[in-house]
Amino acid sequence: MKIADNKKLYHDYFIEDKYEAGIVLYGWEVKSIRNKQVQIRDGYIVIRNTELFIIGMNITPLISASNHVNIDPSRSRKLLMKADEIKRLIGKVEQKGYSLLPLNLHYKKHLIKLDIALGKGKKSYDKRQTIKEKEWEREKERAMKYKLK
Repeated sequence: MKIADNKKLYHDYFIEDKYEAGIVLYGWEVKSIRNKQVQIRDGYIVIRNTELFIIGMNITPLISASNHVNIDPSRSRKLLMKADEIKRLIGKVEQKGYSLLPLNLHYKKHLIKLDIALGKGKKSYDKRQTIKEKEWEREKERAMKYKLK
């Protein structure tokens, strides 16, 4: 079941590969995510000392969150993946133009997982071309729909 999506990612990047990672979260963060008070649109993933961290993912705390805990809604959170997968990602990210980006946040059994996309940034003319192709597909569908009636 999906919790949060990053739909703008497909508009701004060519998606090459997708990976799944776990996230290290506090208890109040899990409760907020279950209430769907999370945003991954502004998030990005960095590599520090062969570890992955997501930065910019905003989890809004609940009103009933504890007062004795220091709450930082946009703190960097560690991502959990196997070491060989991380090494493979490091090799791909070091290539020119590739980035690691959060694709969506979802449940897998009782755990919260994050899908990571390895993407290459689109230029503005690529974005325009994608929009033209989508509009052309819509026009074809409309024409076929009216033709069948």
